[in-house]
Amino acid sequence: MTKPKLIGVNHVALEVDDVGAALEFYGKIFDFQLRGSYHDDDGVLQMAFIDMGDQFLALCRGRTQESDTNRHFGLVVNDRSMVMALATAAGATISEGRPFNFLDRWGNHVEIVDYRDAQFTKSDAVLRALGIAADKNETAKAEMRKKGIL
Repeated sequence: MTKPKLIGVNHVALEVDDVGAALEFYGKIFDFQLRGSYHDDDGVLQMAFIDMGDQFLALCRGRTQESDTNRHFGLVVNDRSMVMALATAAGATISEGRPFNFLDRWGNHVEIVDYRDAQFTKSDAVLRALGIAADKNETAKAEMRKKGIL
């Protein structure tokens, strides 16, 4: 029997206390479209889905754990040069000694990766829809060549 291959991440779900406040927080840092949302029978916003081309970030009501330290996830952006200043202005906690890392207001640890550095590629259709270039740095290209991707 052949095991299935991991081929990507469809979405990441972040737990937050207040989904509306989380949308406002992340909206101060990133340009994104809302893919959809879910309200409970009382009209309380329980989930929101931030579109990332062919993937999405889910914000879910119900954070109960302490702030994350080593556990984190990476968000890929087309230009990370302003992210940390925007994150600071939005109220994020900047992680010492870890460039391009911050904790959101709910303790979720976020690492910011520039698309040029990411060792994956998006299809031409997704790149067009997002309005970004397919540029990669030499390190990312070498890693992708080693894997037979480029």
